[in-house]
Amino acid sequence: MSSKSPGNTQRTRLAPSPTGALHLGNARTFLVNWALARQHGWRIVLRIDDLDGPRIKAHATDEALDLLGWLGLDWDEGPYYQRHDLSPYRHALEQLDRQGDIYPCRCTRKQIAAASLSAPHDSDHEVRYPGTCRPALMTEDKQEGITHFVDRGGQPGNPPSAWRIRVPTGTRVFHNQLAGRQQHDVQATVGDFLVGTKEGQPSYQLAVVVDDSRQGISQIVRADDLLRSTARQLLLYERLGIGPLPTYTHLPLVVGEDGRRLAKRHGDSRLATYRRQGVTPERMIGLLAQWCGLGPRRPMPAAEFLARFRLERLPRAQVRMTRAEDAWLLES
Repeated sequence: MSSKSPGNTQRTRLAPSPTGALHLGNARTFLVNWALARQHGWRIVLRIDDLDGPRIKAHATDEALDLLGWLGLDWDEGPYYQRHDLSPYRHALEQLDRQGDIYPCRCTRKQIAAASLSAPHDSDHEVRYPGTCRPALMTEDKQEGITHFVDRGGQPGNPPSAWRIRVPTGTRVFHNQLAGRQQHDVQATVGDFLVGTKEGQPSYQLAVVVDDSRQGISQIVRADDLLRSTARQLLLYERLGIGPLPTYTHLPLVVGEDGRRLAKRHGDSRLATYRRQGVTPERMIGLLAQWCGLGPRRPMPAAEFLARFRLERLPRAQVRMTRAEDAWLLES
């Protein structure tokens, strides 16, 4: 499997997922990503990560694109939609199968939780897979390969399989632009993670690696709730033989007053709701600018944010969304 060569131009991506509405945390990440790209001359690819079928919300994609434009953000390519062509992910799964890197798994989430000794991670409710279906030795029998997955799945007495990658023991080290040197033991924390679902779809971890590689993405900016995912994705880059590896910048997460990731329990922080209530994009960016270390909040257009933003000024602590900030947004 080979990656695209975009020449010497650095490339980044804005990748909203239509599984829900954009909220303030998403807006901060996209705004910083956009500003870094425009400051450094990176090309911006807009990609819609729309493979999570059951969770896709009607009209969420159109709303996301509209809101990005409302904030004053633009892009150079796209939008590209993952669901429009599943063949790159299938080819990646077939390659992993030929190499003996993956195996079928029919465990349910309930079974995994019952068998696992680890507690779920707060950010993703994920427990360590205990290796229930992991074969002791990988077989050369291609009748059990991914090529036959769709044909076998769902037949009487033969329930569909998910697919997991064999994760080696040991720590994987990488550098993060904000957080510095990182080391994660994937086998110890999540074990053999999913690369293909029982519905015949690629997992998020596989799809994002395949897409970032084939679209030539060299700069990845995202929130640090995905910091642990980086070690898994680097393993997939290695197994698929693709590169060069991207540079990663993980921004501190936006949380509620209780210190937990911003969610419905903290009230309605959706951009669309604020816009319906009369909040202007300048006021929205003014709050995000304060969170990014640009001084006391005041209305600010995207062009001013672009001129003033500096990554080195970004606070390294988590951002807390308070009721006072919500009230300031809603001031007329």
